[in-house]
Amino acid sequence: MKTTENPLNELIASNLYARYSGILSLSDIPLVLVDTNGHVMHELIPAPDFCRFVCKKQGDQKVCPDYNSRFNPDKGEKGRFICHYGLHNIFIPIKKNDETVGFVSGMKVYSQDTEYQKYMIDIQSLKEEIKTELEFIAKSIASLKTVDENKMKIHEQICSHIAKNISIDLTESTKNHTESAITRLSIEKEMLEKKIIDLEAKNMSLVVNPHFLFNTLNCIARIAYFEHSHKTEELIYCLSDLLRYNLKQDDQLHTIGSEIDNIEKYLYIQKARFKNRLEYTIDVPENIRAYRIPNMVIQPIVENALIHGITPRRDGGKIHIITKETEKAVIITVADNGNGFCREAIEKIKQSENKSGLGFRSTDRRLKQNYGECYGLEIIKSDFSGSTVAIKIPNQMTGRP
Repeated sequence: MKTTENPLNELIASNLYARYSGILSLSDIPLVLVDTNGHVMHELIPAPDFCRFVCKKQGDQKVCPDYNSRFNPDKGEKGRFICHYGLHNIFIPIKKNDETVGFVSGMKVYSQDTEYQKYMIDIQSLKEEIKTELEFIAKSIASLKTVDENKMKIHEQICSHIAKNISIDLTESTKNHTESAITRLSIEKEMLEKKIIDLEAKNMSLVVNPHFLFNTLNCIARIAYFEHSHKTEELIYCLSDLLRYNLKQDDQLHTIGSEIDNIEKYLYIQKARFKNRLEYTIDVPENIRAYRIPNMVIQPIVENALIHGITPRRDGGKIHIITKETEKAVIITVADNGNGFCREAIEKIKQSENKSGLGFRSTDRRLKQNYGECYGLEIIKSDFSGSTVAIKIPNQMTGRP
């Protein structure tokens, strides 16, 4: 079949890339459409310069001889092979009414097992053969990618998905449109499910088991103890407790006491870091420590005071956490003598569409959901002398555990 008569031409002209841009974004490995004679029709993900200009003669619009020798339109089979330069390649047939009209070809990458062949390419012989500068040949070889087997399998799935969908598009005119749409959706669903499984597997390999982390920290702490590094031991135990507390992702109310204990560990660790640039005081009476509050409400305010208020100052500063109890409310105040917010920054924090105030707004919203609209967060003061943020919750004297 001549390229000019190939039904793929009309499909390519209809902005084929836009149709598959979403799934193509999942890979950066070459993916090219070729006709049954090996002529390159469209590069959805361009082939490397080595394959385009070095492996074959410049200006030749056909795939390399290694590829072309394996195309068999009559059989219409897919295949995978390693070329004489060691690059992995695949080709998958595109069919219309059981007739092969072209192929999706792709890969053109090294595996860890074949990468050594990259360094055995005779650059001087290639220079004489294709009459190209050594520098260009060397750069094109250096840019060839090496990927693992899992990534190759994902790319092969993408190539198969696109080949199947193009085949459906080419035969739509002779099939029921509804059936074609269902078939396409089924392929899309299958492809996405495979990708999710692959991503979950990759994610699982990156996750550190919390128990392993805590056990390791405790082990290090014991080593510090035997080496008489008591300060190090204490810091490690504080970090372990802090991580364990922060992993609690439940919506239950915690005691203010447990929140304050967590904040004390956080500030103790930061004190070791900033030394005399950080001072802090915490004054929360025992009766108030028994009251309940959503977890991780106070700490973000303390972190904000440290990061944005104290840290920028050359001489550091102080953080004070105090409480005030009235007949109807308990007010927990976090104050610092840092740089404070400018008026514009405060306005942005209060604006719902501004991302920089997301932590402040979400904390305020959590408090209101638990206690009502008259409770929550409020910026009492913020200027060159520092900031003061108040957390207002109801007085729980009658509901104390």
